[in-house]
Amino acid sequence: MSIITPAAEIFLEQYLNNASPTGFEYPGQKLWLKYIEPFIDEWDSDNYGTAYGVINPGQDFKVVIEAHADEISWFVNYISDDGYINVIKNGGSDHLIAPSKRVNIHTKNGFVKGVFGWPAIHVRNGKEPGLSPTIENIFIDIGAKNKEEVLEKGIHVGTVITFEDEFMMLNDRYYVGRALDNRIGGFCIAEVARMIKERNIKLPFSLYIVNSVQEEIGLRGAEMIAHRIKPDVAIVTDVTHDTNTPLMTKSKLGDIKSGCGPTVTYGPAVHNRLLDLIIESATENNIPFQREAASRSTGTDTDAFAYSNAGVPSALISLPLRYMHTTVEMANKEDVENVIKLIFNALQKIEKGHNFKYF
Repeated sequence: MSIITPAAEIFLEQYLNNASPTGFEYPGQKLWLKYIEPFIDEWDSDNYGTAYGVINPGQDFKVVIEAHADEISWFVNYISDDGYINVIKNGGSDHLIAPSKRVNIHTKNGFVKGVFGWPAIHVRNGKEPGLSPTIENIFIDIGAKNKEEVLEKGIHVGTVITFEDEFMMLNDRYYVGRALDNRIGGFCIAEVARMIKERNIKLPFSLYIVNSVQEEIGLRGAEMIAHRIKPDVAIVTDVTHDTNTPLMTKSKLGDIKSGCGPTVTYGPAVHNRLLDLIIESATENNIPFQREAASRSTGTDTDAFAYSNAGVPSALISLPLRYMHTTVEMANKEDVENVIKLIFNALQKIEKGHNFKYF
């Protein structure tokens, strides 16, 4: 029986369909807070929009479970006299997938629709320069006749842009859409909060359910909120690459497969004793998991928490994802459930004042 309720899936669809580009996450944060409010005792946010709920507030020992809320996007960088728009990246946006995509341009008066245009196949010659998509030559067409018309619609340099692709279920098995990286993580930690509330779990510490901003441009939201909360322990969830799809090199990227459970990561930022606790929890509760290794940094908010406040024992639980940073990111529903189960059960193994020191 699925632990994800129909009401939770309705929220997930709404949450994924809502755009939350880096630096402009607050509409999605409001949706997220509204969903988790029945499951928490209090909530707050910081100046840049990281949101968090607290269960059992006021305890000396503080544990964080965390995901990031922002999605990759674009900024208007130049508007030509003919009314075409050139862009720069906001996060790790992929220029190769942009041509022919529909976009929402976020103005103060709402969305303006546009498309990433591209010359037709009939007129392209691959030997000629400039006919492969690059950040320098992709452009947006809103159907304007000139620059003045673009400006009249409230579009200016610095206006943010997102793809409009929306959520769907594929083969009753996969969640598909843009920005599963990492709003699916925000969904997972929200579901952990729901399960703690509905099952009347009493935790011996304050639990902070944290949805951070600005991960995609350098873990900045996690960096800020770690200094604000000053946690004693942090469990971070993000996505990782399913390396069993075509054109992936497992010997280089590791052997991770959707449907085989979440991954746990080994690396310098990951605290080995906390990692052992998580693995023990998976084993005790028959939760499938996979292993991966990170060279130097994990590239996730784990690093920001681990190296904050004189060192915070931190660990990373990741969801295998296909086609990351595209508009058709895919996550196996069973993997999502097992991320939720793993965090939920691992929390119950953490004791008040838990000592994670190696010696």
